[in-house]
This record gives sequence, C-alpha cells and structure tokens, in this order.
Amino acid sequence: MKAVLIVCDGLGDRPTKTLKGLTPLQAAKAETLSRIASQGECGIMDVIAPGQPPGSDTAHLAIFGYDPYACYPGRGAFEALGVGVELQPGDVAFRCNFGTANEDGVIIDRRAGRISSEEARQLAEVLKDIRIESVSGVQAIFHHSSEHRGVLVLRGERLSRCVSDVDTHKVGVKPAVPQPLDNSPEAERTAKALREFLEKAGKILAEHPLNRERVKRGLLPANILLPRGAGTLPKIEPITRIWGIKAAAIAGGGLYKGVAKAVGFELIQVPGANGTVNTNLRGKVEAAIRALDGYDLVFLHVKATDNVSHDKNPIKKVEVIEWISRELTPLVEKVVSEGYYLAITGDHTTPSEVGEHRGDPVPLAIIGPDVRRDDVKRFDEISCARGSLCRIRGTDLMRILMNYLGRVPLFGE
Repeated sequence: MKAVLIVCDGLGDRPTKTLKGLTPLQAAKAETLSRIASQGECGIMDVIAPGQPPGSDTAHLAIFGYDPYACYPGRGAFEALGVGVELQPGDVAFRCNFGTANEDGVIIDRRAGRISSEEARQLAEVLKDIRIESVSGVQAIFHHSSEHRGVLVLRGERLSRCVSDVDTHKVGVKPAVPQPLDNSPEAERTAKALREFLEKAGKILAEHPLNRERVKRGLLPANILLPRGAGTLPKIEPITRIWGIKAAAIAGGGLYKGVAKAVGFELIQVPGANGTVNTNLRGKVEAAIRALDGYDLVFLHVKATDNVSHDKNPIKKVEVIEWISRELTPLVEKVVSEGYYLAITGDHTTPSEVGEHRGDPVPLAIIGPDVRRDDVKRFDEISCARGSLCRIRGTDLMRILMNYLGRVPLFGE
C-alpha cells in the first residue's frame, strides 16, 4: 500500500470581512478538494497543541510524527540542509531574510519588497567573500534560498546555537543585536562572529549597485540581513527506519526540503519549483504521480497559500486554493484508481487578514479504499470539524497513515 501526504502551507484561515464572513476555503470553488472530503474521512488538527501557533519547521516535524519539543534543532539547520549545505558537527546555521531599513536603521520591510530570487542571488554572491576576523577559526558561509530568503552558516571551533534572533518579526523597530543566550564562551564567540558578519554585510549591501538601482526604480533596497533560528545538525531517527518505508519529498522552499531530508525523505527536484505563487505546481504533481511507482510515501508541499496569507490577500488566497485544487486532480485520480491513500491538510493557520501564524486548528481529509467515510461534503475549516476523525494533534497523523499502510505493530498481545 502507498500514501500521499499533501501539505498546503498556511492553509487554515478565519472568517474574513473581505469574503463576507467566509474563510478562503469556504469561498473557494475547489471541486477536487471537495471530492477528497466527500469521499473520505475528515477532521481538524492542532498541529502542535490547541492554541499554539506553530512555526513551519516545528509543524512539519509534528506532521511527520516527531515531537518537536524533544527533537527540534533550530530552524537554521533545516534551511541549510534544504539549500544543499552539508552541515558538519559544530556548525551553527541561521535562516536569514534580506530586509529593508530606513536611514535611521529602522526596519520598514522584513522581505525587501519580496525581492526577486535573481536579484537576491546576486546580493548573496558578494556576501560570500566576507571573512570573520574578530573570532579566530570561524568561517562564514552564505547561500541564497528563494526570493528574500538565505542561509548563513558559521563553521569553526567552539560555537553554539544559543544566540538570540536578529529578526524579531516586527517592523518599525531596529534589528536586534545578537546576544549569547547563556554564559558559555561558545555562545559569546558565536554572537560576536555574527555581529561582525552583519556589520560587514550591511556596508556591502548599502553600497551595492543593485540596491541603488532598486531605489531609482521606486523599489525597496535589500540593505540589511535579518538572521533567526540558530540551529545545529539534527539527530533524528529516520522515518524510513521507524516505519520500514521508502519515502520521497517534493517541495520548492528550502525549509521544507531540509526538514524532509533531516527525517529521511529522499528529495525529488522539480524544475521551476521555487516555493512561491509562481511555482511549477503541475510539474510537482506530475513528479508525485511518478514517485508513487517507487516509493511507499510521497510528501508534496505547496507554499503558495502561505505566501498570499502573509501578504494579507484573502481574495488571492481563494484563487490560489482553486488553482491548487485543479492541479491536484490527476494525482487524486491516480490515488483513487490504484487504491492508494491520500491525506491533505495544512501545517498551520495563517489568517489572511492578520498575516501571521495563529494557533487555530487546520482542516484534514483522508481518502483511501477502506476509510470510514463520513458526511462531510466540503474541505474547509468548519465542514471538516464535523468529520469522523474529530480533533487530533499533528503527531497523530503519520501513525494514522501508517496504520492504513499496515506498518504499525501491535501494542500488547
């Protein structure tokens, strides 16, 4: 038996004024999503715990069946793995945003106007030449990820992930100064090296011709870096070993590739899969269909729903949901015709009139040849709450899927 797990990032929402009291899922005409709900069993899921807003990293750990409170190594490590950095023991990795600060050093945009991947890649190249001089034996490694996102790795002796975030997720304030979070010399060395890197990066970015050209064009310059989520190489038992399966992951964003890689998924690369609303979703769906020939579990991640939620655009979110529903149709047809299982859900709620993660549960639906069908007819937050799966936690989902695949051993005699 085989299963597909689809996670639409930031899928959950709240009733919106723009949509006359409906959530984007309720407002969307999404026939394939409704088909999944009407032919399967539904519920809602607290990805971490009721009322707890999840990060995308901890959320995916939970959805894959891991307790994030026990094994979370920091977001930066997943970002680094996702962009192809082979982390070494002792490395400390940070997720970074290219952002915009005004003349007073106050952050006015945490994403530099969602700078394009091509422009951000050019800026990333010049940051690769920065050398750390104030802390002996430390090397800085910088990689672009997608759009405004990047990864910084500090490599060397006696480093620590116990360093505070520079990115506080707020605008209208100055970036935080990285500080050690404990009294260890390792944390102090790491914070000092990070401060030096950011100082040098700020000077380079402020003077870069690309940023000057962006200002002339009326665009925001990417003149600061905002690191957060210091992380180290994770030590996690692979999902393949836990359940005795072969698993593949298809995603565009570096974070999701990194989490999947860290827990044992094989990554399938799809040209044009870039973690944005312009991603090659059709290519990802086609890759998932092919992957079912060789894998027991296929994970498909779609980022676009979260992007438009953070942009506070509920109307666009409706359009994105309808697009996702259309593009998923051939994959659902494949699953149904072969008698496989498919689960679709979100990793967290991002209300599209709030623009930030919240702790509301997300909808969940599972189809398969012998699931206990309930009376739910639509895939949305309210309809799914009436389903037979009731209300579960994120760490329950993988066990439920593996039970359908006959991979969960008997407990007791």
